[in-house]
Amino acid sequence: MLEGFATFEGTSRYRGRFPQLAGAGHFRQAEHVPGAGELWYPSIGLGTYLGEPEDRADLDYVDAIAQALDSGINLLDTAINYRHQRSERNVGEALRKRIGSGSLRRDEVVVCTKAGYLSFDGNLPADPRQYFIREYVETGVLDPKDLAGGSHCMAPRYLMDQVERSRKNLDLETLDVFYLHNPETQLADITHETFRRRVLEAFSALEVLVKAGKLRYYGIATWNAFRVPESARDFINLEEMASLAREAGGTNHHFRFVQLPFNLAMPEAFVLANQALEGKHVSLLQAATYLGIAAIGSATLYQGRLAQGLPPYVGDCLGLKSDGENAIQFARSAPGLLAALVGMGQREHVSKNLKPALVAPARADVWEKLFQRNG
Repeated sequence: MLEGFATFEGTSRYRGRFPQLAGAGHFRQAEHVPGAGELWYPSIGLGTYLGEPEDRADLDYVDAIAQALDSGINLLDTAINYRHQRSERNVGEALRKRIGSGSLRRDEVVVCTKAGYLSFDGNLPADPRQYFIREYVETGVLDPKDLAGGSHCMAPRYLMDQVERSRKNLDLETLDVFYLHNPETQLADITHETFRRRVLEAFSALEVLVKAGKLRYYGIATWNAFRVPESARDFINLEEMASLAREAGGTNHHFRFVQLPFNLAMPEAFVLANQALEGKHVSLLQAATYLGIAAIGSATLYQGRLAQGLPPYVGDCLGLKSDGENAIQFARSAPGLLAALVGMGQREHVSKNLKPALVAPARADVWEKLFQRNG
């Protein structure tokens, strides 16, 4: 496995190879985040969710990821269940190619993955139920009583198994960031108290993995949890999660990341004051900043739906050439958002989606004016 992990020295070195992007404010630090905040992150990261589990898509992804690493994107986001583990393997292959060629070092890139959903291995098996029984239940990795919705598990033994598989897929000794994947899925089946206990057990296991050198930091990657009112069943309070992390790992815990959708159509992280914090209600982005947690935005183009057909005033305000560029510019300019993830499964996606990084993020007054107009 490739040794090492992202460091300040490494990400600074990487940033230094792209002076034009650095000068435009593409690379950022999260000074409010202990430890992880010293790294340099790109304002636009590469996501690997979309695409079929096919060999052709594998080749395209490896090419796109390698191109991204050559172009100023050193934040790679994946998950073990994306394309039945193929996306993780594509990230691993691209990293091996670039590091093997000498054009990249391991300490220059931040690699993030997730686990929680049951995952197939490469392809859909003829009998999915029997596959899971044979692969996970009979081996003792998974107790069926820990499943939620028939497909989600965050029991410690299961997470440790998934981390080992992800490390193998990515060929990395240490994962920079590991997310619990959509933990709010569990809330459809269990009480909040049971959920709280399961999260504490998961965080405690992840702290053990950090001490073992298999992870650097961990977090939760969500879809609905931070975008819904407090009264919603799948709502999660970030301060409560931070409290559980302190219980699991002390004041120097490693719960330092959250991920959630953020785009023109899903702006709740900025506008919805659903996070109770010290007697008042604030937005998720404000809460994350206060609690020393980095916020990463996903679904920047809303799976392509924001790449065209935006109202003309969006382009008039942000000033970029295409709807896709303006949608990316909107997300990467959000106050408190460290990086905006964009799916890039082909080489041409990289050059197209990096264009906003050549200009400075929108000023706060311009961005908020557009935000108010967008409603």
